Amino acid sequence: MATKREIAVEFRNDAGKGASRRLRRSGKVPAIVYGGGLAPRAIEIEHNTLWHVAQNEWFYSAILDLSVKGDVQKVLLRDLQRHPFKPQILHVDFQRVSETEEVRLKVPLHFVGQEKSPAGKTSGVVVTHELNDVLVLCLPKHLPEFIEVDLSELPVGGIVHLSDLKLPEGVKLAGLRPGHKETDLAVAIAREVKEDVEIAAPAAEAAAPAGKAPAGKAPAKAAAKGAPPAKAAAPTKGGKK
Repeated sequence: MATKREIAVEFRNDAGKGASRRLRRSGKVPAIVYGGGLAPRAIEIEHNTLWHVAQNEWFYSAILDLSVKGDVQKVLLRDLQRHPFKPQILHVDFQRVSETEEVRLKVPLHFVGQEKSPAGKTSGVVVTHELNDVLVLCLPKHLPEFIEVDLSELPVGGIVHLSDLKLPEGVKLAGLRPGHKETDLAVAIAREVKEDVEIAAPAAEAAAPAGKAPAGKAPAKAAAKGAPPAKAAAPTKGGKK
């Protein structure tokens, strides 16, 4: 089950682009909370606090507790906007969750045991991770922070599919339909990489006798291209020297 974390926030009454810019200049981040059968509510968060928690993987897949002066609302992160080049978070969207309603969320995959596997120990074999996360469907209390993929028994040429994953209790894959191969995607593949074999160049030309052209080629011309023709000797007058 995902670890639950608490983040202190405050309600805000100002709205609009101007109010958001002023908030950012003061070191805070504008955000909104919606869903759960309640009206959307604008909030603000200290930027340094938010930036720190946003560096953790769990921030994107855990149930978060937004605390407003002791009043806690359970939410999931739904959107986070960053500045295109500055280390700054511009806006955040949170969705309220109910303990009795299922949630859909992407959960990261953690690959373990690859070095111990037959594929990992074989020279010339590359193990590729085809997916980094999966979409799950479950109640909030069953939501995992990550799903572990055990590759310790992966053979050369082996493939791990979505249907091979060991899911926690109460968790199912939202995109997988039993009996439909097109939805049973590959998670990891062990491919054997063959080295390219160099083909030796024909040695006919190199082995040809000196002064003779190799078979299939015209003999070289004796005169250089463009050289003027040789002049005939001028006859002597009367045939005498």
